[in-house]
Amino acid sequence: MSKELQQYPLSRDVFIRRFSRNLLFGFMIVSCSLFLGMLGYHHFENLSWTDSYVNASMILSGMGPVSTLQTVGGKIFAGSYALFSGILFLVVVAIVFAPAIHWFFHKFHMEDKK
Repeated sequence: MSKELQQYPLSRDVFIRRFSRNLLFGFMIVSCSLFLGMLGYHHFENLSWTDSYVNASMILSGMGPVSTLQTVGGKIFAGSYALFSGILFLVVVAIVFAPAIHWFFHKFHMEDKK
């Protein structure tokens, strides 16, 4: 077992390193998802890259699409992307805040008793 995993309570440096790593990982997931949405809007709705970015970022943030959807494929994509975005939000929040929740449990000794 690594030395980092054996330190309880966690030092501030270890906590910040873990939190930063998870924040970066969450940012990478959101960035890839935004690019996937841009590709979908560009392909299915023939929108420019700028309009694709606006629509994908608005759905990813939970606001909804900006442009009126014209094609059946675009409508199916937008609905699927909206469902994906809702689930993705929960996953990214869990990833980013996992170190803080982990620290909280150890801080108050809420470990599993076997």
